[in-house]
Amino acid sequence: MPSITVKNIPKDIYDRVREQANAHHRSINSEIIACLEIAVKPQKVSAEDILQEARRLRNNAKGSLSSEEIESAINQGRP
Repeated sequence: MPSITVKNIPKDIYDRVREQANAHHRSINSEIIACLEIAVKPQKVSAEDILQEARRLRNNAKGSLSSEEIESAINQGRP
């Protein structure tokens, strides 16, 4: 299994990782691996969550264009 060495970790970050490791009954190495797994693991997002976020963004957008205005802009200057 590959390994890495991390140098120059700020003391406050190291202390927090050590506290988390103690709270989870893990070694510092195991806690760091657990943190890395969370950080790089793709998160599944449901289609409903995506639609809700799109609707929220659309409602908050200022000066949004209607579909007719978009089509007109696309067709502008075309024969």
